[in-house]
Amino acid sequence: MKRPVDELTSLLHLETDQPRGLGRRALDEYLSTLAEPDRKVVREIESGGRDRAMILIFRGQREGSRFLITQEGASIGRSPLSSIFLDDVTVSRSHAKIEIEGQGFLLKDNASLNGTYLNNKSVTQANLRSGDEIQIGKFHLLFVSGQQKEKTR
Repeated sequence: MKRPVDELTSLLHLETDQPRGLGRRALDEYLSTLAEPDRKVVREIESGGRDRAMILIFRGQREGSRFLITQEGASIGRSPLSSIFLDDVTVSRSHAKIEIEGQGFLLKDNASLNGTYLNNKSVTQANLRSGDEIQIGKFHLLFVSGQQKEKTR
């Protein structure tokens, strides 16, 4: 079906079939750019227990920012009250949250307008593992935790 020349809209399909682990590679590349004291902090989280986690902003405003995930989890959004405040119109006020569930962490989209992506796939809810890449609006975040990296969804 040919699209009319004067049509101003089109479908943008963001999901890809990239393999799991893309974020792990991104995490390793990002860590290589950090100063040794910053790499040490991230390595401490990765070598710690399953209840320790951190979010790193590696693309977008506030690149380089780090956020610890507490026992209460973390809210992510454009609201200044969010644990992880992402100040951009591409982010909903209460966009997503990370919760501790059992022995791991769970990412939940809060019915956001632009969606939440995990390793380039749109998700409403997904288990997280260290090295996962989360995209919320223009922001690319890396999830780091002491969980086993080979754990499957």
